[in-house]
Amino acid sequence: MTTLTDRAAARLAWTRSVLGDATLELSSASSDASFRSYWRTQHDGKSWVVMDSPLDKEDPRPWLVIGEQLAAAGIHVPAVYAKDLDQGFLLIEDLGSQLYLPALNDDTADRLYSDAMDALLLMQARMAHTDLPLFDRERLVSGLEVMPEWFLQKHLGYTPTCGEWDVLEAAFNVIIHNALEQPRRFVHRDYHSRNLLIVDDNNPGVIDFQGALSGPITYDLASLLRDAYIVWPRERVEGWVESYRQRLLAAAVIDEKVSRERFLRWFDLTGLHRHIRVLGQFYRLWYRDGKSGYLADVPRVYHYVVSVAERYPELADFVALLKQHAEGRDLTQVAAA
Repeated sequence: MTTLTDRAAARLAWTRSVLGDATLELSSASSDASFRSYWRTQHDGKSWVVMDSPLDKEDPRPWLVIGEQLAAAGIHVPAVYAKDLDQGFLLIEDLGSQLYLPALNDDTADRLYSDAMDALLLMQARMAHTDLPLFDRERLVSGLEVMPEWFLQKHLGYTPTCGEWDVLEAAFNVIIHNALEQPRRFVHRDYHSRNLLIVDDNNPGVIDFQGALSGPITYDLASLLRDAYIVWPRERVEGWVESYRQRLLAAAVIDEKVSRERFLRWFDLTGLHRHIRVLGQFYRLWYRDGKSGYLADVPRVYHYVVSVAERYPELADFVALLKQHAEGRDLTQVAAA
């Protein structure tokens, strides 16, 4: 069994060999909710990043294939300089550490989101998607089921009654139908402010795309504008949503039959699917994987779920169920073991 120390030694030895520098060292650049990690080093006056993606846990090959396709479509993704797929090591371009999230404010948001929507349009207009896994009913359902299992049952300690399961199922059916009626396009799946980097050339730099699917046209837009890590006034979000619909119209990706109202409903309910899933996933990351870093973001995600669902009368019973069991609880405090 490979230990963390063994892995670190192998990673360092490989990097030194590839760059021809026996003195360089690696420092942690970032890690994510998966088993993948990133390490930064300096060599020959330049910064480099090593992506460590153990094959038995996070096969790097999908990342490589999709990255090549995104680059060909005009998206700024990390260039790959060397790879060892047997060990799961890749030497890649350092896009820096200036994430969108801390840079977003009232003055910068229009410009940064405009760049991100331009890149998203390239993905949806140029990227092939028919060979990707489908964001189908089964996947949509499994995403939603994470919430009652890990939020209601595990975290709140509440098992829904038969009648409440019916309420959940009815709400989920509304959300699933909304997703399935949309045109399918390339879906990055995590297109948000912690996966977008501010870069000088062809902004933004895009990362973490290996889980791409063929799915609803508004999914990535909802990930971007209804980010789990930042909230904007609804009026401003609706303005950005309409500006993206106009981009899609101009690119002939959709036609005028997709009205402003219809597109906004697609966007709202697709974002709701994402936030219901995330509401369960953030707790799963803690209770199952011991990763507590996302708990502070749960109240924001819960607010998204309730505030969006409240706008749709067919989801009123769903909202009432959540409020009955979650209101007044400190959602950032984990339950006792």
